[in-house]
Amino acid sequence: MSMSGVVDLAAVKAAGEAKVKAEQARAESARQGGPAAVPPSSLVIDVDEAGFESDVLQRSAEVPVVIDFWAEWCEPCKQLGPLLERLAHEYNGRFVLAKVDVDANQMLMQQFGIQGIPAVFAVVAGQALPLFQGAAPESQIRETLDQLIQVGEERFGLTGIAVDRDAAGPEAAQAPEAPAGPYDALLEAAAQALDANDFAGAVQAYKNVLSDDPANSEAKLGLAQAELLGRVQKMDPNQVRKDAAENPGDADAQIAAADLDLVGGHVEDAFGRLVETVRRNFGDDRDRVRVRLLELFEVIGPDDPRVGAARTALARVLF
Repeated sequence: MSMSGVVDLAAVKAAGEAKVKAEQARAESARQGGPAAVPPSSLVIDVDEAGFESDVLQRSAEVPVVIDFWAEWCEPCKQLGPLLERLAHEYNGRFVLAKVDVDANQMLMQQFGIQGIPAVFAVVAGQALPLFQGAAPESQIRETLDQLIQVGEERFGLTGIAVDRDAAGPEAAQAPEAPAGPYDALLEAAAQALDANDFAGAVQAYKNVLSDDPANSEAKLGLAQAELLGRVQKMDPNQVRKDAAENPGDADAQIAAADLDLVGGHVEDAFGRLVETVRRNFGDDRDRVRVRLLELFEVIGPDDPRVGAARTALARVLF
């Protein structure tokens, strides 16, 4: 997943004017008692070149708009598209998903400089953010969306839009699927493998749970811990520290040292090391460091304040 920072959407007609108009509309709406809630169907929209200004640019002044560039013939698009649509509804107005068929909208594809699909961008307050290209794991997509929403709130005051769930229609009243499970036996086996330093066995056991229940928080935490301990077990700590000190810009050296930091209880040091390494690097190296940092967030847990602080620091570096 590649994030190369905020770039001005100069190629799109009247981006600045659209932002001003949208801000004026928001101010007028606030004077009249606030914006009306939108139906859930408004969270996922099909966009073409003619409607791009109103559907994307103007809307981006009140909520981040994530753009999914896709085509009917693209097999990875068929995997990514439904996932993004599901997340748009789950996030409940924190972002809007705009779907662009590249075969029918070649000009938009050229203006965004897209070389391959699926490609996912966001537009926030009239500015474009390249998010990622190709299919990606759901956990990484969620992290990217969380960072995008955080930037929208902190830099532009975008708190999302209200959603009228009563307007969802009869299909929304259907009972949700029962959660998968139980997994007590599998999780116990994984924990026993972890206690016995059988990290490979623990990794596989946790993956077995996640293959059937990707949202299982206990398995996600256990997998992150098992993978971390498995990596550190193979390291020469002295050599890792030496390599990191001598090569401050080397992504792999800093990733290894961050793993040691975390296992040694130096959580802020591990997070700070990787945030700084993200800042120093670009392209694949930056992505690799960012992904490892997200994995270490899983080890500590999302509710830990050190994770929240590191997320904010990472968002500032990326965006």
